[in-house]
Amino acid sequence: MKNKKYLISAILIVCAIAFTILVKVVDVKQIGEGQTIVGFATVNEAFLKNVGVHMVWYKITEYLGYIPLLIAVGYATVGLVQLIKRKSVFKVDKEIIILGAFYIFVVAIYLLFEKVIINYRPILIDGKLEASYPSSHTLMSICILVSSIIINKRIFDNKYTKIMNIFSILLMLVIVVGRLISGIHWFTDIIGGIIISSALLMLFYSLISSIKRQE
Repeated sequence: MKNKKYLISAILIVCAIAFTILVKVVDVKQIGEGQTIVGFATVNEAFLKNVGVHMVWYKITEYLGYIPLLIAVGYATVGLVQLIKRKSVFKVDKEIIILGAFYIFVVAIYLLFEKVIINYRPILIDGKLEASYPSSHTLMSICILVSSIIINKRIFDNKYTKIMNIFSILLMLVIVVGRLISGIHWFTDIIGGIIISSALLMLFYSLISSIKRQE
């Protein structure tokens, strides 16, 4: 069963890499702002024309995007409190340590795509071209909120965390859908964010599942 989880993780990672490469080479045309090159141009252009640009959703998702970051800070605080009380990093819950490493890895992926530009946004933001693939809000919200659900079910399973899990699911859906219909990303930026997040989360879940929980 454990090997199966890692196999699925590997498959999803390959899918994420393959999709990213395809975005860079398939149906490439100059349809972006300032004639920037965009892959899957026909699909992306058609989607943008049909959906349009809605800056109100851009603003809403910008503000909502701070909530997952606050949740991440909350778990980091839990780890710090455990470290202070237990006086050893080895006595901190392994799940919390893995979660911290997961956060660092997700941030590293985000920074990588800020340097290795796959797509630029369809529109200028504050007069500037910005990296658009994958959608960072999609990536961050899915990774942080779903990992929090996994952690809550694993070590904080109570009525309060169950309410938090429902809130996390709703928040994630609003951010991803809101980012999609805002028009400040190409369609493939959102899809890429979902695929990459799924790959990272499956690996995270595989690592968490390999830990024997002590009651």
